[in-house]
Amino acid sequence: HGAAELDEMGTDALPRRTPAPAWLPTAKGEEGDFCLRSSDCAAGLCCARHFWSKICKPVLREGQVCTRHRRKGTHGLEIFQRCQCAEGLACRLQREHGPADASRLHTCQQH
Repeated sequence: HGAAELDEMGTDALPRRTPAPAWLPTAKGEEGDFCLRSSDCAAGLCCARHFWSKICKPVLREGQVCTRHRRKGTHGLEIFQRCQCAEGLACRLQREHGPADASRLHTCQQH
């Protein structure tokens, strides 16, 4: 009885595959665009918290200040997250030419 009902209803009643909606982003997010994960962002950017949302921010280059987390899980508590250092760089304590503990600043440095 199914075939007869289909003839009466016509093909308009059949579910169709619809193309992705126009508002769905097809390109990767640029700096400042909203995101959910780093894969939503263009190359050289990561998805990081900015206030209570997340936006694409640039991956850190050599000499830029980075955040080193002492305890696992504290990254989620920041409201202004930074991206990680670029490939080949590590977030290390900045070397100062002054008193031993003069600066607690961490920067992206070569391995």
